[in-house]
Amino acid sequence: MYELIQVDEKTYYINCPAKIGIYKLNDSDVCLIDSGNDKDAGRKINKILNTNHWNLKIIINTHSNGDHIGGNNFLQKKTDCKIISTDIENTFTTYPILEPSFLYGGYPNKDLRNKFLMANPSTTTGSVQNDLPDGLEYIKLPGHFFDMIGIKTDTNVYFLADCLFGENIINKYHLSFVYDVKEYLNTLDMIQTLEGKLFIPAHSEPCEDIKYLAEANKEKVYEIINKILEICKYSLSFEDILQRIFTYYDLKMDFNQYVLIGSAVRSYLSYLYDEDKLQIEFNNNKLIWKTVTQ
Repeated sequence: MYELIQVDEKTYYINCPAKIGIYKLNDSDVCLIDSGNDKDAGRKINKILNTNHWNLKIIINTHSNGDHIGGNNFLQKKTDCKIISTDIENTFTTYPILEPSFLYGGYPNKDLRNKFLMANPSTTTGSVQNDLPDGLEYIKLPGHFFDMIGIKTDTNVYFLADCLFGENIINKYHLSFVYDVKEYLNTLDMIQTLEGKLFIPAHSEPCEDIKYLAEANKEKVYEIINKILEICKYSLSFEDILQRIFTYYDLKMDFNQYVLIGSAVRSYLSYLYDEDKLQIEFNNNKLIWKTVTQ
């Protein structure tokens, strides 16, 4: 784990739970694409940088989830590097309390104020729109989080963040976090049109052809959509829907999973309501969801 893999003359990635990209700006200076999940990840990254005599100049965060910005704080203190992303992701990176607050829908209790959902704050210094290093470009990857991006190198290597997951993860956990289901499906369609030398998702093995994996992720989304429509043939509250989803997929409930999967299920409910496939009513002061009969 945390093995450095060379892709080409300028491009590397660190093989770890959320893969980290390294792009050489010149013989001595590099930028990172994401920074891992915590201070310990930052230490391991810093060791790799020192071993290779590289100076860290900038971290590009694809988005602000804790497992992608967790090493920022440590690395910025060590190197005084810049940190950039899109504007809204910069805000969450600067104020990490926003993520568990958003997921929970209120002030997060002590069980939710953990490194998995809330990284240490770091200081963002610019945006990918204005401050991206030469040789790199960003691509919009909406759906998973508010304004997630991927990074393409000038040697046609794509770092795809969390826009799709490996089949082992799909088959084990079934539900990944999705903020906007419609945009997520659009992103999966879009990445199937990309042509590149290598595609590196954060949570899957790198591959030369991304089409198959994108299709597998899309099929799982439609499976979940159909399961929710089946469940909601019976008028149910959100908590009942969530309980049935967890039971069907044999998932284990804890507070982290409650807010992550719960928020994702709410996103699916919103999508289906907007598509006129679900209807709602308020009954005995409870919000009830029901499948629209054709």
